[in-house]
Amino acid sequence: MRVSTLSAWLIPCGLLGILLAACSGGSSGENTPLATDSATIATGKILFNRHCAGCHNFRQDGIGPKLGGITAELSARQIARLIQQPEKLLQSGDTRWADLRKRFKTTMPSFSGLSDQEVHAIVAFLNIHQSRGRTLVEVADKGLADPIPAKIGLSDEVMNLQFVAQIPPSSPTGQPPLARITKLDYSPGSGQLFVNDLRGKLYKLVQGKPVVYMDLARLRPHFVAEPGLATGFGSFAFHPDFRRNGLFYTTHSEAPGSAKADFSYADSIDVTLQWVLTEWKATNPQADTFSGTSRELLRIDFVSGIHGMQEIAFNPRAKAGGPDYGLLYVAVGDGGSVENGYPFLPHNRNHAWGTILRIDPAGRTSRNGQYGIPPTNPFAHGGYHEYLGEIYAYGFRNPHRLTWTHDGRLLVSNVGQHNIEGIYQADPGSDAGWPVREGPFRVNPEGNLDYVYPLPANDSMYHFNYPVAMYDHDEGSAICGGFEYLGPGRPDQFLFGDIPSGRLFGFDLKNSQPATPATIWEWRVSLDGKTRSLKDITGSDRVDLHFGRGSRGELYLLTKADGKIYRITGPGK
Repeated sequence: MRVSTLSAWLIPCGLLGILLAACSGGSSGENTPLATDSATIATGKILFNRHCAGCHNFRQDGIGPKLGGITAELSARQIARLIQQPEKLLQSGDTRWADLRKRFKTTMPSFSGLSDQEVHAIVAFLNIHQSRGRTLVEVADKGLADPIPAKIGLSDEVMNLQFVAQIPPSSPTGQPPLARITKLDYSPGSGQLFVNDLRGKLYKLVQGKPVVYMDLARLRPHFVAEPGLATGFGSFAFHPDFRRNGLFYTTHSEAPGSAKADFSYADSIDVTLQWVLTEWKATNPQADTFSGTSRELLRIDFVSGIHGMQEIAFNPRAKAGGPDYGLLYVAVGDGGSVENGYPFLPHNRNHAWGTILRIDPAGRTSRNGQYGIPPTNPFAHGGYHEYLGEIYAYGFRNPHRLTWTHDGRLLVSNVGQHNIEGIYQADPGSDAGWPVREGPFRVNPEGNLDYVYPLPANDSMYHFNYPVAMYDHDEGSAICGGFEYLGPGRPDQFLFGDIPSGRLFGFDLKNSQPATPATIWEWRVSLDGKTRSLKDITGSDRVDLHFGRGSRGELYLLTKADGKIYRITGPGK
């Protein structure tokens, strides 16, 4: 291996450890001729987009390291081992693998279900992407070494957990995540709990037992749930008058080209996925299984399989007849467009990517005639550039979750790139700044997204909306949106967490304002009388934590690793 040449490229992104570990015991004799025919490469592209693009690209580090030029350093057989048996790296005891895991705060899942022919096609596709390298200036200028030096302190607060339900496993291999449960919500009026599995099912909890209410994967023939992470059955939301009108809404991903998109971009940019927002009308809103009709509201093309249509929600505090009642909020990520080299797609009031949309499902004033644009939206009346009237707020990378506080504030949990995880107060027309800002720090969208820099002296002229609370990647790697705690013991507290690690955080809502972030503290949980970490409870190094809320304000924790749901019953002793 050309280590002297490789070091300037690989060491900064942390890939060297994984490559050397993968190479242990290998030899140059392992080289297998790489396919160069267009059919194999095309198949490899499809497989890469389906299984790999959620974590890797060829330009920037993402959830995992970038892969441009990897076939120049490893043989096809070595890369195949890395794809099919990554768990052996963990078992090897090689400290370089531990260093890589520490940097990216996650581990690569096994793709042992892929055939040798499929892996060969993926490697052929990897081979056409050679590294551009990084200039000496980029390598030397690493920005801020520690954007938030202060560490999160451990509170003495312990919350009791009560086991609620085990969701049926949907993992085809039996490996974590056992069930890709991401949202728990209730139907207005009845208060009955529902939870979705990204792999396609919506469950209704009936006397503590999950019953399949809807099989979205069966109802939508173009449904896809790969690449993993956040594709598939993304979110659901019940109309506030669901008990009478039977209306509810879902988002899901489909294969590219399944239908004409309402929001797209130049055809020179590939489409990896489409996300679809659907309205459903239940014949009997009280039934335990769905039957009824549906119609598509809108469809959006995405550059990659990450940061799609993350959350849909109605404001639960809006009153009938009020200006926000019955309006649906849609959180749309940047689709990985920035790290794939298209920073001009988000942070643009003419585009849907990286925004919170607000629409009226009962209206018909949209361009496609399937929904309405509320006249109270900040850009509803266009402007010099004919801004999208659907936009409520913009400048987000991955607006993962939405929630409203008792005093009416809309809070958005935004997953960052490589430095800042933040909770934002989204006001009408506000701009969170991505991709020129990550939290209250400057980013170079055309450069290396690993690094953030101090704000310029004239920053106030841009009027960016900065987080009310945030943490950096010394503490975690992907924020999990939570809720205001309404139970005993901690009034005016907001509880949330970190998705992969399962760490649990909170902050005081009274002391949180944009640009003056609140102090975050860490809390713990007790199950069966024993204080334990969620990693210990799930038995997994990756917890995949999510939060839910019931009709009386009670909070729930969902752990994808083992497919379980717990209710927070209150402070422990």
